[in-house]
Amino acid sequence: MEQYYYNHMNKQEQAAYHGILQGLSGLADEFQIPALDRETLYNVFFQLRLDHPEIFWATGYKYRYYKESPNIIFVPEYLFDKGKIKEHQKAMKSRVEKLVRPAKEMSEWEKEKYVHDFICQNVHYDKLKKAYSHEIIGPLGQGVGVCEGIAKAVKVLLDALGVWCVIAICGNNPEKGIKYRHTWNIVRIGGTYYHLDATFDNTLGNSDKVEDIRYDYFNLDDKSIFRDHEPLIAAAPHCTDHDRFYYREKKLSFTKTEDVYKRSLQAAKKGKTLTFHWRGGYLTREVLNELLGLIRKAGEEKNKTAAVNINWPQAVLRLHYTEAQMQESITMEDANEGEKE
Repeated sequence: MEQYYYNHMNKQEQAAYHGILQGLSGLADEFQIPALDRETLYNVFFQLRLDHPEIFWATGYKYRYYKESPNIIFVPEYLFDKGKIKEHQKAMKSRVEKLVRPAKEMSEWEKEKYVHDFICQNVHYDKLKKAYSHEIIGPLGQGVGVCEGIAKAVKVLLDALGVWCVIAICGNNPEKGIKYRHTWNIVRIGGTYYHLDATFDNTLGNSDKVEDIRYDYFNLDDKSIFRDHEPLIAAAPHCTDHDRFYYREKKLSFTKTEDVYKRSLQAAKKGKTLTFHWRGGYLTREVLNELLGLIRKAGEEKNKTAAVNINWPQAVLRLHYTEAQMQESITMEDANEGEKE
């Protein structure tokens, strides 16, 4: 496991990071670290917990400083009393070991999918935003989480499976109604970096059925992810490749309109859901209308009506057919609903 954020700090920040890590790991009540200004100290503490999501019990801190002193006294705030922390530590260790056991012999890409699918099938977005939902104990222990807790859970599981993974973080944007920072993961598969946002896929595929798991944010490049994610506020690897994007891997990324028509016809005939990515140029309103026309035509041939969900920023359409007498349904989806309030 690489301490990615630690490796991007200066010597003084690293010394403070190391001191905080030791203190938190030992459940110390207070300890001395090199003095940093308020903002830098906050960033070191926050980024340490991104590097070490297994430290779920420290959610805040206070500190005391003395004039002319090169050090400060760091006073951590713990989520539980120390006895409870030790109980939870044991439970989390056992939980992670049990969860990763079936995936040990898989390929990197399969391990990534296994962890992504676990999140999408077992974790509900916590709109109440309880304190533990920001830590691994929410998703892995309670089955609930917000983006930060989900990204930390993904990292803990992929770390245990030996897949390189870091947590990426972007800012909020009140002008767009985005109230909170958002976190997701960057993974390295076959030596190449990709964005993985299990939270966004989770909020899209909010059905309990396995076939309803969404992969719109599974191995995106920078260009794709930043269509609906704000700019990063901390260092992260650049992701320039999109060849391992889920829908490309599964041959569900179409460049020709006839492929959309042909696969829609199959979905109407077999009564199955079809989710595909459009890669034949920009998904403009005109192109979307053309695709919807083909989906409608395929349904009419089988005497059925289409229900279509559209993730416009990522050019992903999900459709299934209902009986002909039902009204056609076209829904624009927003994967970011949990971060907007």
